[in-house]
Amino acid sequence: MKFRVAAMLGDIVESLFKRPITEKYPFERHPAPDRLRGKLEWNPEKCTGCCLCNKDCPSNAIELIVIDKKAKRFVMEYHADRCTYCAQCVQNCRFECLNMSSEQWELAALSKQPFEVYYGKDEDIQAILEKHAAQKLQSLNQ
Repeated sequence: MKFRVAAMLGDIVESLFKRPITEKYPFERHPAPDRLRGKLEWNPEKCTGCCLCNKDCPSNAIELIVIDKKAKRFVMEYHADRCTYCAQCVQNCRFECLNMSSEQWELAALSKQPFEVYYGKDEDIQAILEKHAAQKLQSLNQ
């Protein structure tokens, strides 16, 4: 018993003169690693609507909503809360319109709303959101 107390007191005295191991995050930030897989980014100009990203996503985090295929008008609904950040969709995209951001990796939130991300033209996104809202209202009335 005396040996354990002496060892503990030695550790306490030693730790008084050492620097803390913890970092002062978020006040002092380190740069993100080069190959970090952060939030998914989508370039709608390159997208042809082949939907390989939908088919290859193991967690069903991507939904490509086709508005007008001839005019190449699409809206991508990305569920960051479902994403496993495997980057399989990025690797399988033939037209290189998907990318995993290395800057946007701090994705914590207090509600589920920020995890539903819509990519596309603003008017197309607004039309999709209005359609979803109308469907929810209709299902509540039934």
